Amino acid sequence: MTFQGQLIKMSAELAAPVQYYLALSHNVLHVNHLIGRTVEIEHVGYQCVSCGSDQKIFRMGFCKKCFFESPYASGTIIRPELSTAHLGIEERDLEVEKEIQLVPHFVYLAYTGEVKVGVTRQHQVPTRWIDQGATFAMIIAKTENRYEAGMIEVALKEKFPDKTNRNKMLQHDYESYEDLQTFREQALQYFPAEYQQFYLEDHPVVSIDYPYVPAGKIQALTLDKNPQISGKLSGIKGQYLAFDDGRVINVRGHEGYVIKLTV
Repeated sequence: MTFQGQLIKMSAELAAPVQYYLALSHNVLHVNHLIGRTVEIEHVGYQCVSCGSDQKIFRMGFCKKCFFESPYASGTIIRPELSTAHLGIEERDLEVEKEIQLVPHFVYLAYTGEVKVGVTRQHQVPTRWIDQGATFAMIIAKTENRYEAGMIEVALKEKFPDKTNRNKMLQHDYESYEDLQTFREQALQYFPAEYQQFYLEDHPVVSIDYPYVPAGKIQALTLDKNPQISGKLSGIKGQYLAFDDGRVINVRGHEGYVIKLTV
């Protein structure tokens, strides 16, 4: 059976294990049900997630024009400390930026092969953690806007990384979450004095179980270099589909690609 459509990141439901769904055109596939089966992914085109054009995807699912013009691809998406909507200053589209930036945000610690710091909008929990492949996560601050959360993250980056290391995330399990409490205490030492009021000390650790078993050596594939990929699906973690020979492909990293998926 073959399905064709534009790739967007898999949606996920927090369960034991996480349940994944992939929308391709008018079809929604329950990806967990494909584990243990041979699947083939063929790259057949592009469709920008913003304008819908068939121009080559430049980054984050956007064609080059949209990447440099869309408010959903602005620098504040990656670097929240650059946010200016709280000052009424427009970067690309102030109304959209207000919707994104002027809402409650969480600063969190997550274990993704190592303990990292991150920022996300309140309504994106636990989706954000699942997308990153976090095994455990804990909220340590709640702010009123994106800028405040970004400034806390900048300070905490003196102690913790803010990027997910793909290989560590896919190769390491965390056996105990109790240590995450210790990291929370360490994080407090780096909190800027002017943002101490946002610190939270009573949020529990969230444990996330994936339909995935760590493999040996990881080989990351891209559809640019490997336009046709075939193999037995062995698991899913974060936004990665993993094959039984150690090959993996990042679905989110290919948003805007049009594929044929054959099962």
